[in-house]
Amino acid sequence: MRRISLLIVAALAVMALPAMAQLRLPPLGIPPLGDVTDTISDTLEDANADVARVSEDLLSIRDNRIAKLLRNHPEALERDSNGDLARRGELFLLDADPDALAVARKAGFVIRATEPIDGLDIELVRLSVPQSLSLAEAEDVLRDMLPDATISADNLHFPAGGSTASATSVMLASSATSIRTAVGMIDGAPGNQVRPSSIRGFAQGAPFPSNHGTAIAFLLAFAGVKDIRVADVYGTDPAGGNALAIAKALGWLTKDGAKVITISLVGPRNALLERAVDSAQRQGVIIVAAVGNDGPAAPPAYPASYAGVLAVTAVDGRNRALIEAGKASHLDYAAPGANLRVRNAKGERARVRGTSFAVPLVAARVAAHDGSRSQITVQLDREAVDLGRKGPDDTYGRGLLCSDCRP
Repeated sequence: MRRISLLIVAALAVMALPAMAQLRLPPLGIPPLGDVTDTISDTLEDANADVARVSEDLLSIRDNRIAKLLRNHPEALERDSNGDLARRGELFLLDADPDALAVARKAGFVIRATEPIDGLDIELVRLSVPQSLSLAEAEDVLRDMLPDATISADNLHFPAGGSTASATSVMLASSATSIRTAVGMIDGAPGNQVRPSSIRGFAQGAPFPSNHGTAIAFLLAFAGVKDIRVADVYGTDPAGGNALAIAKALGWLTKDGAKVITISLVGPRNALLERAVDSAQRQGVIIVAAVGNDGPAAPPAYPASYAGVLAVTAVDGRNRALIEAGKASHLDYAAPGANLRVRNAKGERARVRGTSFAVPLVAARVAAHDGSRSQITVQLDREAVDLGRKGPDDTYGRGLLCSDCRP
């Protein structure tokens, strides 16, 4: 059993590399992993591992990944008061009144800018923290002084993708279904394999082709989506995937007419992003998000855990839940997420695994239906295949969607 657990640790450590690489500097192509990744998939699919031990290993991998990213970019990143990664030296005040701003100034905070989030009913004030304080210390000080204020760090969000390997063949996007509903995608930019209807960057160096973004766009197109609108929140920014970038991306896509938005990213709960998600949903947008790949013992994944978001997990080729799948405060659906054949940013054939890749398949099914969110979920529930124990559960949600959408 211990040997199995160690194999999974090694496997998932390798699987974490694409996400880490994208956050540091999104590459045009991930170095081929060859048989190593094939062994990873076989190990994860065939091992009857001790769940508690695997969960502990996954948490260790998650913590090591975050620590390494922080070591590599201390000039851009630091931990907030919860220990989560955020952009260095900056806090946000939402709905700040003049008295609150005066208190912040007196304590040494510098007002950098007051700006609305275009497309959403949000205005925030960006504060530079005093040089004498760490971000965590400054956040605690500001909360003590302004207990009724809504304060947010600019937290980072990680792609919820797993391993990438070369593939011997790949089916190009082709589906019997032709979906005309506009679907927004918040991720890295796709390569030339998928040409979005519109694209905009919300980070330094964006839009910039990434493997993860290319795979997500490829799967949307494969599932029949014809109108894909992309918001690149990573670019080449070491602090890419931050809450402000995602909030601005949500605003742009909402204003641009996207009716469904897919987000295969995970991070901590964040006041700014929670407000942005709520605002987009109140305008009729349906948001679909991944539960992540940090295992069932990891903290709840956001934005999947925000109220109203459709939270998605993934299954393997035998319709078993991925052992590395994370958790959200609620779970709606499962979809295929292992050994999916896609293209990477260079156009090379690749196989991917992770809850990231289940999300665009569910988003496509959402976009295939008309009506309000509640009306669409009723239709989705009818087509979902019940897995596990009868009825909704914490492993598969209300069932498996898009079971025939495996490229």
